[in-house]
Amino acid sequence: MTITIAELFSLTNMIAMLMWVLMIGLPKWKITRFLMTYKIVPIFLSFFYVYFMVSHLLAGGGLDFGNLGSVMALFTFENALMAGWIHYLAFDLLIGIWMIKENEQLGIHPFLMAPCLFGTFMLGPVGFLLFMLIRTIKLSK
Repeated sequence: MTITIAELFSLTNMIAMLMWVLMIGLPKWKITRFLMTYKIVPIFLSFFYVYFMVSHLLAGGGLDFGNLGSVMALFTFENALMAGWIHYLAFDLLIGIWMIKENEQLGIHPFLMAPCLFGTFMLGPVGFLLFMLIRTIKLSK
């Protein structure tokens, strides 16, 4: 049985989404804490990232990030696009984990953390900026 790139796309999205649900809904649950402490999901996703990057390179693809046109051309290859997408999934999760860890000292209410985490899940830097704004306000008190 062969798994298609489209199926791997769905699988990696589902895994990342489940981790976000745990981080937003059950951040103190021991399983969530374990997954966050050992960065299990970002590490798992990183293996997929390496697979797609190596596949792209072995197929003769390059990695030119020198200008917008080169990056646009790079993402016309499925393996490179998947690597890029998984890069986002893994690093957004790492930022979310960092925000939760940072909040252990800050004590920001879960109702304020939820939009930060959801924003990071859906829009990356938007959630991070919201967290940094709330963090700055909290630290200035």
